[in-house]
Amino acid sequence: MSTARLREILAGDRIAVAPCVPDALSARLVEEAGLPLAFMGGFGVAATQWGLPDTGLIGYHEMVEQARRICSAVSIPVIGDGDTGYGNAINVKRTVEGYAAAGLACIMIEDQAWPKRCGHTAGKSVVSRGEALARVKAAVDARDEGADILVMARTDARVESLDEAIWRGNAFAELGVDLVFCEAPRSERELERVVREIPAPQMANMLEQGDTPILRPHQLEALGFRLVAYPITVLAASIFAVRRALAALAEGRVPEALVDFADLRELVGFGRYDAAQRVYADVEGELAAARAGATR
Repeated sequence: MSTARLREILAGDRIAVAPCVPDALSARLVEEAGLPLAFMGGFGVAATQWGLPDTGLIGYHEMVEQARRICSAVSIPVIGDGDTGYGNAINVKRTVEGYAAAGLACIMIEDQAWPKRCGHTAGKSVVSRGEALARVKAAVDARDEGADILVMARTDARVESLDEAIWRGNAFAELGVDLVFCEAPRSERELERVVREIPAPQMANMLEQGDTPILRPHQLEALGFRLVAYPITVLAASIFAVRRALAALAEGRVPEALVDFADLRELVGFGRYDAAQRVYADVEGELAAARAGATR
């Protein structure tokens, strides 16, 4: 169902905004805000769950388990960062199948060399064209063989040249992916070229203080992008707010600008839990009443 919903969103006439989320609670906040989908990003998962950088230090099992938690908490579609697929082409197929089973609507597979890293940090490199195409072909095959999930192919080849990134984006599109993502264009003109020269639905990535200029969603929509991700916005906003609250405590003050406790209880589901619990509050009494009625 989430895959079909994501197809509908991508086929719509408006660009879809997809904040990246590290956990189930963040995903629920995205849904509460009325946004159409969320993106489980490796940067946020590594940072919040293990306090580690996005440099390939966490793997398939950790990501797929986090995906299950996130998808079970919301009804909106969730895209999942599949990194390099965690091995060769056969590993990629297993990763796609596992992500689909976890409930994700789309998986992103990239062409970085392992260990991969955040696309807006120094030190990344890409594998050969042949290895990149094999990964993407394996992901598409897994989808076509029954995995209920869309495939987004990402290239970080801008680290070599924009022409190479565009070549790979076109090759990925020819292999039948649902979305193409060219990471880290360095100007609005480069964003325009990517959209114009790759005939496939595409995602833009708006990372604050990153290599790509920040454009508003309507500007990206006008260029032709179908989806825009915000990879660190939720995480950065959370850290900023927590630091302010902790600074107040360190200074002996009561933190301000906090969510009401009632709001917090509702967000995590106390209301739903209590309503469900009431269904079983007096099963013994209900059974006794039913027996009494039957004997009359």
